[in-house]
Formats: sequence, C-alpha cells, structure tokens
Amino acid sequence: MAHTVTVIPGDGIGPEVTAAAQRVLAAADTPIAWELAQAGSDVELKRGTPVPDEVLASIQKNRVALKGPTETAIGKGSKGVNVTLRQTLDLYASIRPIKSIPGVSIAHPNVDLVVVRENTEGIYAALEHMVVPGVAESIKVVTARGSTRIAEFAFRYARSEGRKRVCVVHKANLLKITDGLFLDCAMRVAQLHKDIDSTQMIIDGCANLLARSPQTFDVLLMDNLYGDVLSNLCAGLVGGTGLVPGASIGERCAIFEPVHGSAPDLGGHGIANPIAQIRSAALMLHHLGLTRHAVRIEAAVLRVLAQGDVRTVDLGGQDSTEKMTDAVCREVERSD
Repeated sequence: MAHTVTVIPGDGIGPEVTAAAQRVLAAADTPIAWELAQAGSDVELKRGTPVPDEVLASIQKNRVALKGPTETAIGKGSKGVNVTLRQTLDLYASIRPIKSIPGVSIAHPNVDLVVVRENTEGIYAALEHMVVPGVAESIKVVTARGSTRIAEFAFRYARSEGRKRVCVVHKANLLKITDGLFLDCAMRVAQLHKDIDSTQMIIDGCANLLARSPQTFDVLLMDNLYGDVLSNLCAGLVGGTGLVPGASIGERCAIFEPVHGSAPDLGGHGIANPIAQIRSAALMLHHLGLTRHAVRIEAAVLRVLAQGDVRTVDLGGQDSTEKMTDAVCREVERSD
C-alpha cells in the first residue's frame, strides 16, 4: 500500500531539489503517492500568507511531508514557513545528522554526530516589539515542558540509534533563568537514562571544540537558536549544507527538509546540489518504515560521492542538478 506524503516544493532552488528527490524515490520503486501543497514567499504574495490552511490540512491528514527550502524575508513580512509549520503542528524536535562522507574533502575526518534542537520555543517564539523608537525587545521563551520533552526525545533517540553520549549545550552562566531552566530540565532527564553518558557545555566552548575536534561529540542537545547556528557550523565540517539532511518531528506529524536555504539567486539555473534533499527523503523513508528503500538510496548517494565523477558547484565541480540526480538514480537502479 502506498504512503501518501505531502510535498511542498518551496522557493528558489526548492522545486529543483525536491523534484530530484522525487525522481530518486521513483527509481527505488518507493511506494509513495504525492499530494502537492504550495507554501512560501510566492504564495504569500498571492494569498497574503506563506502557509495557507490547505497546506496545514494536508500535513495533518497525511502526517508526513517532504519540504523544499522556503524563503523568509529579512527584517520584514511574516515569521516564515518553517516557524509557522513547526509551531502550528508542534514539531518540537529537529534532528540533523552530521557525518563525514567518503570522497568529500573535509578538514576533520570521522565526524559522526547529531544535533537535536528544540524547535518551537526560545527566541524563535518571535515575541518581539519596539519598546520606543530605536529600542527593540525580543522575549526568549523557555518552558519546563518544552525543555523536558526535547531532552527526553534526545535521550530516546540516542538509545534507538546506538549512540552513547548526549551533551547539553547552553549559556546558563549568563542566561541563568532561561538557559538555567533548559539545563536543569535536561540534566534531570539525564538522571533517568543512566545508560547514556551525559555532559553539559557552554555554547562558546562547544563551538570552539566543534571547530577543533568535532569527533568529541555524539548527540548535541540545545535550544532553538543555538541549534540553528551550530547545525550549520557542523554542516560545514562535512562538506556544506548541500549534503546535510534534516527533520522536524512532533507527536503526530513530521516534516523532512534539507538544512540549507532557498538560495533564490540560484533558483532556476539547475546548479543546486540535490543531495541534502535526497538524504532528507531517505530519512523520511526510515520514519515511514520503508527501511529497505531508504538504505538503497543512502548507499547510492555514498557511492556517487565516493566515485567523485559528478560534482556540483558547491563541491568544487561544474555539474548540474540533473546530472547529479541522474547519477544517483543509476546507482539506485543498479542495486535493485
């Protein structure tokens, strides 16, 4: 029986990389039926909202979505598609696996970590206003409920994936109440999971150690803003955001999307790297229980990158989105 999945092509390079992922899933004979939903900056211009009600209804019905990157206006407009979806659907847990890939030149070999990010609170609650002209204020929202459940998710995830360590990243030395609450809740949860080693680290030191010795880390647990920033730093450690998949997961729904943005200046040129979106689709297949299909696709991606014959611009080559997609599809079909 086919799984019906909402697909949101997105903005900029989104439609190109999303179509590439759909092609790869088709090459793997994946039992997926797609339900198209449009969201993003172009939709906002036409509809007055970047996330029309029918998009939310589709995801709530199907419970799983594959999403391309969407554009969020800087300093104006709505709070954007991602924040709207995560808060409305309560997709409280973001996971971003970061792993070295054979054939991709990087400074640090053997990186293998996962960033688990709280996805609905913190500064991203977007509670901000002008106090007086020239003075702006943003409220950082941290709750015991939100902090506890993301910590529980991180420790459960570590156990299910065979990982041994969770490091809680914070700034509780300065933000003693908000980050102090997050840290306290996380360490209380850690006491209930004695089989997983738990540590805590101030974000400054964590960023420094990630740059020098990322192999130190296994699972990193942090709040919304820290997770957004450090997951992009981590992506740079393994070749860039064009390679790194991601997911936003709640109790009822899950959305799978790459770490990178919409890159509107590259949209329509056919040069974007589709690998992050393809790998996000593979994560989605694991979530749906389609493990055999996911493993075929993941192995095909690794073979293409290890061979090194096809390289998009971000990887130092000149090959197109289509050529990279063709190469992955061929490897998938050969493994049948």
